[in-house]
Amino acid sequence: MSSPFDGMDPFIESQKWRGFHHSLISEIRNWLTPQVRPRYVVDVEEDVYLATENGEPIKVIIPDVTIAPSEGWMETVSGSVSTEPAVLTLPMMEPIELAYLAIRRTDNEETVAVIEVLSPTNKSARDGRTQYLSKRNSLLRSSSHLIEIDLFRGGERLPTIEVLPEADYYAFVSRAERRPKAEVYAWRLESPMPCIPIPLSAGDPDAGLNLQSVFNITYERAGYDYAIRYDRPIEPPLSERHLEFVVKSLNR
Repeated sequence: MSSPFDGMDPFIESQKWRGFHHSLISEIRNWLTPQVRPRYVVDVEEDVYLATENGEPIKVIIPDVTIAPSEGWMETVSGSVSTEPAVLTLPMMEPIELAYLAIRRTDNEETVAVIEVLSPTNKSARDGRTQYLSKRNSLLRSSSHLIEIDLFRGGERLPTIEVLPEADYYAFVSRAERRPKAEVYAWRLESPMPCIPIPLSAGDPDAGLNLQSVFNITYERAGYDYAIRYDRPIEPPLSERHLEFVVKSLNR
């Protein structure tokens, strides 16, 4: 069953984002592969982030399992009595794995484009924003095109020199040969998602990524029509105008 919304479903952000992110990445690959084969291959890659706060790693306590010695347990070795150990919990860094897509030429394996679907980790100072912006800067200095899709309303927006158009969702298409200029697609919650270009090597035409079609496929295959709780509040909260739109969409 299809989504009650013509564009992005705002309930996904707070209820189903993690699974949606992985599924959407896979569907984008499925959408692009027929357009670029056999000259290019679309690979799913992963970045691993460590949770940080103001650039410093966060120590995450994970006390899921505690193994303690049996009461009164003692062992004699070479005539000495061993001391019963204290059982403590070690601090561990929390790894966050995020998938992205890399389009590579099949003849020389050159990465011609990277597609990122932003997540809370990329947009939060607590998690991987600093790490992501460092990766972004490296990509912007490379010969690869960079496409960034922001379907997550929460968190900080990607930095630009000029003020971003006022919108709820964005897609950034940074062509290597046109930097520092980038094409920014911006749209409201009420609007269908656009079709954006995916640039390839010089001389080859752009591939096309219909974000709305890919979203619709992801939504229907995941069964979000019955998995999402549409009676719960939307996070982050919507404006009064957007709330009216959501109510009308759910009741039509």
